[in-house]
Amino acid sequence: MKWIKKIINQIPKRKEIYIRVIDNVYGSISMAQAKNYTDEMVSSMTEQYQANPTRETVDQLAKTFGKTTRSIIAKLSREGVYVAQPRTTKTGEPVVSKSQFVSAIEAHFDIAMPTLVKSGKQDLQKLAEALGLEVTAS
Repeated sequence: MKWIKKIINQIPKRKEIYIRVIDNVYGSISMAQAKNYTDEMVSSMTEQYQANPTRETVDQLAKTFGKTTRSIIAKLSREGVYVAQPRTTKTGEPVVSKSQFVSAIEAHFDIAMPTLVKSGKQDLQKLAEALGLEVTAS
């Protein structure tokens, strides 16, 4: 954008017209951006979230401030207070990755199996259960 204005500054005639057209199309470079959240909103948000750090609190804050939940989460993350909720399966159990199953199986046999990770997750889970291994999510 700045390079366009540099070129236009070299054109003596009709400079103002070109600058107005570019500002209308691309927006003015010198224009300040409006804040999405006021300082009061941010302090209220952080206080409420720190008192009860749950997804329900985020949903309630989104309704209160008329923002999306993603916007609230992004702002809380920028402020350094958001704590991500642990991922769970449909049954509510923590998600265990294939690499965690492979690591447990390799540790059980005390050997490296580089192609074991290419197996399906269900097969790895069955093998871990057959060996009596307890694999936990990290």
